[in-house]
Amino acid sequence: METPESSAAGRLAVVMGRIAAAAGAAGRDAGSVRLVAVSKLQPEERIAGALDAGHRLFGENRVQEAEARWPAFRERFPDIALHLIGGLQTNKVRAAVKLFDVIETVDRPRLAAALAREFERTGRALPCFVQVNTGDEPQKGGVAPAGLDSFLDRCRTEYGLDVVGLMCIPPAEDPPGPHFAFLREAARRNGLAGLSMGMSADFETAIRFGATHVRIGSAVFGARG
Repeated sequence: METPESSAAGRLAVVMGRIAAAAGAAGRDAGSVRLVAVSKLQPEERIAGALDAGHRLFGENRVQEAEARWPAFRERFPDIALHLIGGLQTNKVRAAVKLFDVIETVDRPRLAAALAREFERTGRALPCFVQVNTGDEPQKGGVAPAGLDSFLDRCRTEYGLDVVGLMCIPPAEDPPGPHFAFLREAARRNGLAGLSMGMSADFETAIRFGATHVRIGSAVFGARG
């Protein structure tokens, strides 16, 4: 039986309280940290609960899954903001640009070029984050740290993308702090304000290192499945 504490609204309130406390401990305003509620694979009733509680910023990993659910939600809640936080294949760029408001996973020239073409075709130029593979993990998307500065320069000058920040997913077995510190320094060096880093297990650490967006799923919605 669902209790107020176990409902989407209840969990959301707890997470927002933790975000505010972590921001305060870091000497930051709570409003400087945005919660991207990760709704992938979650039942629609849980998402509806978060929407009814007033939350509007969500993250999805897969274009096809997002296409199946978000247009209907947007009819009821037109102020929803949707971030793509999973890898993007070039053959899904057209659908992604139509559906999402921010692309967080730009990580290779071919994708940057495809996005630039679609932005020009539609006149809908979305803000982008560049995903950085801070652990150099071969199975994970993201620009290698050594190539980040040159890739950012290409995104800005060659492709004309509106890059607003950096995103990372640290290796699960590593302490996250050094990865977050690297991302913060890389953003500072390149004049970027946005830092999308931190998930359910480490978002308070990410806030301490300057996260502007934390991507939280299970702590907001409960376990998937």
